[in-house]
Amino acid sequence: MRKKILVKGPILSRSGYGVQSRFAIEALKSRPDLFDIYVQNLNWGHTGQISDSTRKWVDEATLKTGMYRQQGGTFDVALQITIPNEFEKMAPVNIGYTAGIETNKVAPEWIAKTNEIMDKVIVVSGHSKTVFESTKYDVKTQDGTPVPGWGVQKPIEVVNFPTTDTSAEPLEIDIVTNTNFLVVSQWGPRKNLERTIGGFVDHFRDNEDAGLILKTNSANDSTTDREHTAGRLAGLLKNCGEYKCKIYFVHGELTDSNLMWLYQHPTMKALINISHGEGFGLPLFEAAQCGLPLITITWSG
Repeated sequence: MRKKILVKGPILSRSGYGVQSRFAIEALKSRPDLFDIYVQNLNWGHTGQISDSTRKWVDEATLKTGMYRQQGGTFDVALQITIPNEFEKMAPVNIGYTAGIETNKVAPEWIAKTNEIMDKVIVVSGHSKTVFESTKYDVKTQDGTPVPGWGVQKPIEVVNFPTTDTSAEPLEIDIVTNTNFLVVSQWGPRKNLERTIGGFVDHFRDNEDAGLILKTNSANDSTTDREHTAGRLAGLLKNCGEYKCKIYFVHGELTDSNLMWLYQHPTMKALINISHGEGFGLPLFEAAQCGLPLITITWSG
């Protein structure tokens, strides 16, 4: 008998967790003999949403889920693709699927939620598994009894992302430099873009044949976001002083084929990512899959 599985996650989001959610959905869809899939789509910050064929399937599955719930339907399994403080009891079996943690400790709230609610947690990297399993706290129960070495008590398993076979499709961007480097990151505090851009300009200041191709946004792919992000970049570059190297600003919705074109461009020397920590780091993974060298830090996912 097929299991009725509820997938809760930002399935339509243009984010790492969105990619993770769609990967899980496609895996489950490949076994219709085992799973009857229902969905609860989450918003994910201010990120945009995909508009391809997946959206039609999600819309139909959302309608199906709503009707089933109205009829008092319940689920056998809940797969919750989110950060652990949002885990909740949704079915007899609850599985958390999370990118985990970019730092070296799991928050106590995450441990409590995992132990109290989840039957299992799936993470996307060995780094996340190690941090989940190694984080320990000395705590006390409500009656004051010491509990040394309190940590996660549920099984943690790693499921990495799959490689993809995607052809390259050119972008409408005039790349005139021959020594180019790529950055694919949202412009947030953890991604360290200010230091990345500033360091590039300092190093290649007098090299008019060097270019940094910056695929970024501040929150989503809207026109307002483009103007805001372009303003941030212009302000940062103004403070860098005179330079001859070139900065290419790429904003908006790109297909997987567009990204492959950037990763495989004949003038591209490396992908740069010196963020403060990644639960996994999808652009790093995709670039490495294409054979593009990586300039990064020896830390995290």
